[in-house]
Amino acid sequence: MPAFETLVAFVVASVILIVIPGPSVLFVVGRSLSLGRPGGLLSVLGNELGALPLVAAVALGVGTVVAESIVVFTVIKLLGAAYLVYLGVQAIRHRRDGAEPDGDGAGPGNAAGAGAGLEAPAGRRTPSRWAILRQGFVVGVTNPKTIVFFVAALPQFVDVRAGQVPLQMMVLGLVFTLVALVFDSIWAVLAGAARSWFASSPRRLAAIRATGGGMMIGLGGTLAFSGSKV
Repeated sequence: MPAFETLVAFVVASVILIVIPGPSVLFVVGRSLSLGRPGGLLSVLGNELGALPLVAAVALGVGTVVAESIVVFTVIKLLGAAYLVYLGVQAIRHRRDGAEPDGDGAGPGNAAGAGAGLEAPAGRRTPSRWAILRQGFVVGVTNPKTIVFFVAALPQFVDVRAGQVPLQMMVLGLVFTLVALVFDSIWAVLAGAARSWFASSPRRLAAIRATGGGMMIGLGGTLAFSGSKV
């Protein structure tokens, strides 16, 4: 286990890094604008769960191979970028589905549909909680930049003399994931709150969904054409 002082220093460094808006924030905001606050929060949870296999990979040494292999890194990066573009296109295509005031699931009619907080659009089945969670997980686990970050950052806070280096790295990675879960959830709540105003008008709701989809497409394109450095 890392020393207490090391954990505190790592948490502070993680907070400083995470509060600066980056790809994860753009993904969360885009999903929250398209799906509402509950969908955004589920996307956050899925995204952070997707980071856990990457933490394990880095702790076991596999992450170094991915980070140093241009071919492997590029393949994973393009797959993740393509999936983001796909989610964005889907959000734009279905921006008018069930475009009616939803109040984030406050009305009784929504309870019989997708459940509290998720819309039940007429004519199209809304994504289930599991589907939204799974989509967030895929985005998180196919983000090779997360591996690069873990490979670069985690060793800086590991005490080699204390032994159990893989365990220390896994603990640090888990701490980072929990911090990211908290702050990304805040972004999801804020974006969801802004969306609730747009939901009072079908036209505004369709526009904000399209905006969220456009953000995901832009993010996918940016990641696809970016370099391998964090």
